[in-house]
Amino acid sequence: MSADGRVLAVALHDIEPATFERCALIRDWLADLGVHRVTLLVIPARDLHPLAERSPEVTSWLLERQLAGDAIAQHGFRHVQSQRAKWPRQAFGFTQGRREEPEFLGLDVHETRRAVDAGWRVLKLAGIEPGGFVAPAYVYTPALRGMLSTRFRWWAGMLRVHARAAGVTLREPAPARVIAPAVGLGTGGGSLRRRVSPVLLRAGGLLAGETLRIDLYPGDVRYPRHMLALQRLLERSARDRKAVTYDELFAPS
Repeated sequence: MSADGRVLAVALHDIEPATFERCALIRDWLADLGVHRVTLLVIPARDLHPLAERSPEVTSWLLERQLAGDAIAQHGFRHVQSQRAKWPRQAFGFTQGRREEPEFLGLDVHETRRAVDAGWRVLKLAGIEPGGFVAPAYVYTPALRGMLSTRFRWWAGMLRVHARAAGVTLREPAPARVIAPAVGLGTGGGSLRRRVSPVLLRAGGLLAGETLRIDLYPGDVRYPRHMLALQRLLERSARDRKAVTYDELFAPS
């Protein structure tokens, strides 16, 4: 931790073969800014082809990044919604989801378990041990929440990062959850959202408490003005806060 306990937790979303070049570019850019710990959110099988078979290059890069100190989280299974939920839950899911599809909306308990387990197996077969889970669009159903604690050390929502519970003991001292809203560029919304995004980003950085969470997406690199606002925030935060992964949020100080 930093001298005053403040930390910076950056998450890079939507990592898959189709986005790999942009994700690798963003990761190098973060390192240049002094952000040496990042949580990488990996889509196991976007097109139903296992990651290791679809792209050994991506798999090798992820393993290298993990050895270098980054954390890896499972980001759904395909990151595609296959069943529509009833209104208004469906509308709420897409409202919350920015550019992402709420994959687990509309799935029953068995379908949810199959999707989560399949994604976990795909990563394990690639030699990757995901420490946590982030649902696409940050949309969680009761079925999804009910099973995450049996598989992962933590799971992250839009406002909080939760440690696993259900009788599984974490290393002490460790909080049950970290309250920290995720701050992002908002480049996936409409034109109004994009216009106000840099202002909201600066406000989120100023109002953040002990933990500042920043979300990045591969498509963000298309908006130089937004990336410049983010660069300023990251440069300042990297000086004042210690960069940590989500795994490290629940490790002893």
